[in-house]
Amino acid sequence: MDSGDRWHLHKPAAYSRSGMVAAQNLMAAQAGATILGRGGNAIDAAVAAALALAPTEPWMCGLGGSGFLVAWLARERRAVALDFQGVLARALDRGDYPVDPDLPATLMGFPAVEGFRNTRGYGAVTVPGAVAGLSEAAARYGRLGFRQLIEPAVKLAEDGVPATWYTTLLIASEVAQLRADPVSSAIYLPGGIPLQPGDRMRIPGLADTLRALHDDGAESFYRGDIARQMAADLRAGGSRIDLDDLAGYAVEDVDPIATPYRGATLYTPGPQSGGVRQHDMFAHLAKTIPAPPERPSPETWLAYADALEAAWRGHRARNGTLAEVGASTSALAAADADGNMVAITYTILDHFGSGVTLPSLGIVMNNGVSYFDPRPGRPTTMEGGKRINSSNMCPTVAVRDETAVFAIGASGGDLIMPCVSQIAALMLDFGYTLEDAFHSPRLDASHRGSVRADPRLGEAVLAQLGQSYRLEVAPNTIMPKLYACPSGVARTGEGTLAGMSDPWLPDGGAASP
Repeated sequence: MDSGDRWHLHKPAAYSRSGMVAAQNLMAAQAGATILGRGGNAIDAAVAAALALAPTEPWMCGLGGSGFLVAWLARERRAVALDFQGVLARALDRGDYPVDPDLPATLMGFPAVEGFRNTRGYGAVTVPGAVAGLSEAAARYGRLGFRQLIEPAVKLAEDGVPATWYTTLLIASEVAQLRADPVSSAIYLPGGIPLQPGDRMRIPGLADTLRALHDDGAESFYRGDIARQMAADLRAGGSRIDLDDLAGYAVEDVDPIATPYRGATLYTPGPQSGGVRQHDMFAHLAKTIPAPPERPSPETWLAYADALEAAWRGHRARNGTLAEVGASTSALAAADADGNMVAITYTILDHFGSGVTLPSLGIVMNNGVSYFDPRPGRPTTMEGGKRINSSNMCPTVAVRDETAVFAIGASGGDLIMPCVSQIAALMLDFGYTLEDAFHSPRLDASHRGSVRADPRLGEAVLAQLGQSYRLEVAPNTIMPKLYACPSGVARTGEGTLAGMSDPWLPDGGAASP
């Protein structure tokens, strides 16, 4: 595929000694940096940035989403991880989701169902875990408390956020879905057309919801006034999620997967994340490239492709998933001067999730039901009360000599693990800086019958890859997103921290106190 784009983009990394936050929206990164400036640690900053994404990047994540956190706690010299993935309603009836073979597969590669009920509308919603996960991270590993961390998000929601041209582009790409929900349509399609650059994006009800969380805590989201309003809105829309489902939600404390590689250890959030695939990829690389050359060669890139293919082949055999269809999500990372590092990836799955904005609360709801297979007898078959047990999200923290050296995450569905792992490999194999690794040409391999390669890899690399794989030569572009969208922080030596977001993401950035 050749889009015709011939741009040469460079986005410089941000540098600081006092802490760093990188996110897919610069205002969210600045919210996290504000918290660092108030004395918060990296976990506080990451939670504040994640909450600030609700009013700034609602098409990717927010209070209606779910995901993972992985962190290195410097004082305790250990990695920790939290799973705050979504859960199906206990009263779910698979009969509500009859397969329609004439419809295209879902984001996760599973069959679509009649009326797209597993991807669109109220029937596609799972119990969201983001509020529980973020509040628990703050309580267990932060310094300042959830109330302070939510203040920047409250202000952003109250003031509204100016739309950029990228905002307009994202909304325009989902017009049909947004028109199907009257609340979403009123917010993002005023007068029937997408918000225009410079328009103020305000989400009715969201500021009040965030303020209630500030005053009453996350408990209100699952067992208080917010929960009652959410259950009522969901019930009115036809969802089977009820108050018992909300009250029964629990964050899972998971043992991080630890992957040794080139004298460092990569930590990811357990077997339900993309961490198993990353572990398999680096185990494969350690065997095929026992000692890296001075710089990446055509054989290096072929080894990366082979390792990714092998990791994905094992994953598809275990989970029965099909091929990549597309994706969204949001990723962020933070570091502080004390040595703590954290990466969070969380999502409402598709752009704008289910397309539903709850009328009482202003929360864009996920379409996490599409994580599940509507067919019986499979590892990911939908069942009442079942937690999402297979995700592409792969937030990663690398540690060497008990010092966190980088934290990276990405958005992009099947594209996530190849992107994060490729950046990590370039940094560990060849000593790339965060900035150089983020600007490196990419490849994507996920056992889908072809390998996608950036033409900037050069003729020799493309020829080497083409001898082993059917090759799609496609440049990295702003849209469609073909190589995932990373955000990360890194320690550069002598106490300096770097922060970086995807060079091809117009609104992303990094900020320090």
